[in-house]
Order: sequence, then C-alpha cells, then structure tokens
Amino acid sequence: MSYRRTLKLICGFAGGSAALVFAAAAADSRGYFGENRGSGASRWSGLAVLYAAQPGWSPGSHTPTPTGPGWDSNWDKRDPSVLSNGRRKKESVTEDPSSEQDNSKPKATRHILLIRHSQYNLSGNGDTERILTPLGREQAELTGQRLAALGLKYDVLIHSSMTRATETAHIISKHIPGVELVSCDLLREGAPIEPVPPVTHWKPDAVYHEDGARIEAAFRRYIHRADPKQKEDSYEIIVCHANVIRYFVCRALQFPPEGWLRMGLHNGSITWLTIRPSGRVALRTLGDAGFMPPDKLTRT
Repeated sequence: MSYRRTLKLICGFAGGSAALVFAAAAADSRGYFGENRGSGASRWSGLAVLYAAQPGWSPGSHTPTPTGPGWDSNWDKRDPSVLSNGRRKKESVTEDPSSEQDNSKPKATRHILLIRHSQYNLSGNGDTERILTPLGREQAELTGQRLAALGLKYDVLIHSSMTRATETAHIISKHIPGVELVSCDLLREGAPIEPVPPVTHWKPDAVYHEDGARIEAAFRRYIHRADPKQKEDSYEIIVCHANVIRYFVCRALQFPPEGWLRMGLHNGSITWLTIRPSGRVALRTLGDAGFMPPDKLTRT
C-alpha cells in the first residue's frame, strides 16, 4: 500500500490528529526533521514536541483528563436530593420518600439576562450627577429594542439603585411594557474580590471586604435554580454594572472568581445565563452588543 493511500486510510479511521502523528512519523524516519534515524528507539524522539501539543487523554475513554475541581451540583444549596435527605431524617419513615423528592425537584429553567448600564457622565460629583450621556440614552434605547425583538415573555426587570442603572432600566422598560420594575441596593457597583493578576491603577483596598460581601449576597439572591413551585420557564432582566456581571458569571460557571477583571463588557451589552432544573448553568452570551452600530459602542 502506498504512503498516500495509507495516510488517507488513517484519516478516515482516526481523524486529523492521528494522521498528523503518522505523517510526522514517516517524515521523521526519512530524515525530514534534520537527520536520518534508523533505530526504533530514537525514531520517536523527534515527535516529542508533537506529543506535548496533543491534549491529555484518559486511556480507553477518549475524553480529556480533568485538570481542575469537579462540578458542584449543589452550588446554589438547592439540590433537591440534599434538601430532601436532610428533611427525611426528621420525618416518619412511613411517608413515601420518592414522592417527596419528586415534589421538591425544580421543573422550570431560569433565563437571566444581565444588562450593563449605558454610558454615563464620569465627571459627575457623586452618584446623582453621574447621569447617562446622550449617547448612553441612545444605547439604552437600542438595548430595549433588542430585548423586545427577542420576543420573550419577561417576568421582571430588576435594576441597581445607582442613577446610571436606574435610568438605563427605565428607558429599556418603555420597549417591554407591563414588566415590573424593581430596584435593589445589593446590585450597586463595587469591587467584588481582589483580581488576579493584580492591577496597579485601581486599588480599592478595604472595600473588597465590604463590597464583596454585598455582591456575593446579590449573587445568592438572584443566581440559582428555579423554585420547585415555579411551573414555567422564566426570563428575568437585571440591569447593573460590569464588575457585578463579571463576578456573577465567574461564580455561576464555577470559574475562579478572582478572574472577573479579565472580561470586558460594552455599555448596554447583554449577558445571558441559563440555569436548568438540575443546576446546570450555561453562558449563552457574554457582553453581546452586536445589535449596536460600531459608532455607538463604548466601555466607559
């Protein structure tokens, strides 16, 4: 069988990675890596860099070897199996445990759309003067139009009590009439945790401790699987701030939260988290601003 036919056969059976290694082996044996190798023991030494570039595989399973901690299915402390087991110890053994556990299982999916506030006046003295700029109001209109165009049945629009987030939420609400507006102090901007790698231009020092507790409390209030009593999927909008959104994403995906500052979000952008009844979390979009013209994009 010719070399070319053999290569095609391997491609068909094992895919591109196997073909790459086979081709490299043939080239190595012919001296294409700089010398002509004769012995079997030394023949594969030229492939060391190729081997290092391959992903780690566990034998027999053909799945990547885990490199970090596993997924915590009870991350929101609402795993029905854990909750029901704790209650069952205190109740009569004559009750049907399977029926109880089934009734305590969430059945709906929660969709949480996190909106970063629009551009605002950075030179304002205090929160009340840091109102949206004319461009910021345009951005909020575009975000509201986008949310309306999605055609979803929104359940609530929650917003940070800071001026720029409140203004953004009120502009958006015009495009989705009938959706309840709720203000929340926990969603105010702050420094959730000291970032890694550290930054030199921004050092909130002690506020990490104070803001971090508040923003973590906001995460626990809003980011969790559905209550077992919820019958239908829900779509909730939260208008807040970049630091809060980035921290929420890291915590929800069980990524190291100190990496929050490595993400960048445009003003008025949409970040979409989906939380399944099982507790599985998916990030559908991160900082989506593709619905805005390029000249309207800012990150201030």
